Amino acid sequence: MAESCLLYYITDRKALAEDEPSRHRRLLDKIAEAACAEVDYIQLREKDLTTRELESLAKEAARVLQQLRTENRELRTALLINSRTDVAIAAGADGVHLRSDDISPHEVRAIWEKCGAGAPARVSPRAPLIGVSCHSPEEVKKAAASGATFVVFAPVFEKKDTLNAHPVGLTPLREASKAKIPVMALGGVTLENAKSCLHAGAAGIAAIRLFQDSNIAETVAALRRNPL
Repeated sequence: MAESCLLYYITDRKALAEDEPSRHRRLLDKIAEAACAEVDYIQLREKDLTTRELESLAKEAARVLQQLRTENRELRTALLINSRTDVAIAAGADGVHLRSDDISPHEVRAIWEKCGAGAPARVSPRAPLIGVSCHSPEEVKKAAASGATFVVFAPVFEKKDTLNAHPVGLTPLREASKAKIPVMALGGVTLENAKSCLHAGAAGIAAIRLFQDSNIAETVAALRRNPL
């Protein structure tokens, strides 16, 4: 697969351990592991946490990445916070990931410009990175027109945590990937079927289990090993 294949790790700390202290510790370890393996983006997607808990965890994650950047100035892994622009700014994250029914990327940029001036320095430009979840080619076009940085298109093969959400397959992914914006495939993506997503035009792969349930460095190497 192409060396330029974008990789997006979406977190799920509850799958890492039974008790919260262990989840917390292992999640931060996974974030560091993903960054060292040169995953492009990490989305902190811990939707069950309170605002206070999410902000605290986001700040810890941002500190982990900042320390790694201090040790290795070539590291460019970006931290995005799921849906919460306010938490992203407070934590010094690199951006946000929006639901398909969330506020628009234009609104995020306006909030970021107004409120982000005093936030900690980021490795990315002052403008936020903005990912958007999309479920149809039409939503992808809308996200591109609204100023998103990239989109995550799902579910391609599987949707584990939502009832009555049917996989859309490769044909809609191929159509969505024609938009003038990077499109990453999500939903049941494995090392075996990831190449078919890239052949369909996807710019990269987004996943929870593909990264979290494995040695991330080995997974990244496998995804980027062979050109298309």
